[in-house]
Amino acid sequence: METTPDTGNREPGRGQPPLIRNWWSLTGLVIAGGALFSFLLLFVLDSLARFGNPYLGILTYLVAPGFLFLGLLLTVFGMWWERRRRSRQGGGPVQLVIDLSRPRDRKRLAWFVGGASGFLLLSAVGSYQTYHFTESTQFCGQVCHTVMEPQWVTYQQGPHARVACVECHIGPGATWFVKSKLSGTYQVYATLADKYPRPIPTPIKNLRPARETCEQCHWPQKFIGNLDRTFHYFLADETNTPFVVRMTLKVGGGDPRHGPVEGIHWHVHPTNLVQYIAARWEDGKWVPDPTRQSIPWVRFVDGQGVVTEYRKPSFGEDPSKFEIRTMDCMDCHNRPAHQYQAPSKAVDRALALGRIDPTLPWIKSNAVYVLTLEYTNRTEALETIATFLAAAYPPDTYPDRQKSIREAIAVVQEIYRNSFFPDMRASWDKYPVNSSHMFWPGCFRCHEGEHSTPDGKQTIVKDCNACHSILAQGYGEALKRLTPEGQPFEHPGGEVDGGCYDCHTGGL
Repeated sequence: METTPDTGNREPGRGQPPLIRNWWSLTGLVIAGGALFSFLLLFVLDSLARFGNPYLGILTYLVAPGFLFLGLLLTVFGMWWERRRRSRQGGGPVQLVIDLSRPRDRKRLAWFVGGASGFLLLSAVGSYQTYHFTESTQFCGQVCHTVMEPQWVTYQQGPHARVACVECHIGPGATWFVKSKLSGTYQVYATLADKYPRPIPTPIKNLRPARETCEQCHWPQKFIGNLDRTFHYFLADETNTPFVVRMTLKVGGGDPRHGPVEGIHWHVHPTNLVQYIAARWEDGKWVPDPTRQSIPWVRFVDGQGVVTEYRKPSFGEDPSKFEIRTMDCMDCHNRPAHQYQAPSKAVDRALALGRIDPTLPWIKSNAVYVLTLEYTNRTEALETIATFLAAAYPPDTYPDRQKSIREAIAVVQEIYRNSFFPDMRASWDKYPVNSSHMFWPGCFRCHEGEHSTPDGKQTIVKDCNACHSILAQGYGEALKRLTPEGQPFEHPGGEVDGGCYDCHTGGL
């Protein structure tokens, strides 16, 4: 195969071989063909997928077209280069001659056809495998390791660890499909340009309504009834005194066909419309609260259309000036997947499971204290944890407890790795949890007893027994005395005023 000048008697401008007959242009056509094939395959896969994937969209609508344009550019370059070569040589156009009678030409052609076929095959297989990889949780959580590490780690320790990221963050539907493409494109840009916030905020505004995602698997209207739950705590004293609370959670149901409409799921009964305004007092005025932690105004519409409005005394604003949100599952279950553990809660769990020896004196206090110190990076934190706890239990004082101490150090370090991410400035205290009220206002955003009607005759109920009843509490023999009708909470150390979260900050 070679290029030879055409010395035949052709009319000017006719019979000349196309400028595209050169290796640059042919290579460009192969790349463009493979890119076009990949685009069409990815487009079909993306269109037929149950959930749209923004990263697959980037490959489909950015990467594949990029290679397509690269191939076309090479093709045009080859044509320009061939035209210049012809003009320099003179004596007529140059032909690309393939003589299959010559072994050299046959070998070159075989290599070219084989390479082109292999490229197209690899494009097809690679596109298909790329599709499946971008659908995986590993892609979402591990490709951008530093950026997404907090989300990836906390996702793995949550109850939805076997649910694909795209099923909650995107879901079905054309509108959210397009939004996910735009959002995913910007996320890639922000990562490459190092313009992402630290910590990554909860995408409250970008989350779909629960009925379009959560309720594809969960059915809040179905009657669930009561759940028996036992919570283990340990006091921060020398003996790590256990304190256990066994209670009935009145989850209830939201559909009268399956049971009485009562309990926590009363809020999502189809005929109960609960709406609210999220706003906080800032710089002498009420402003929208994007975190939805401050709720000064609530409106309830019952099945008969009766409207009841509740507001805090300090909120005198016109509700129409604010966004009025209809309550759904996500207003309480706002951390269903990426769950951080407060240090005190994580240490309590480790003590209850025996991963940390509860007979080590002051271990609850020491572990929580060292976890809540300020650290600049993870290496410093892990080294300080090991040094501090080892110094707290020296071998000469605790010669027989060194194995337990080493195990405790390893567990406390694990707790730190699972809830603190210094590089991203992310930790458990950056993400409020609304499904309880120990460390965050949660339920008390509305049920703190301050929301009342304009005439003051009705107040949103502040009754702990409305959602749960304590069956037993304490430790030892006290846990054997069950009280089915419930008993008042006996706070260790005496009665206190205010909400749980006022004192329980995750530390000591």
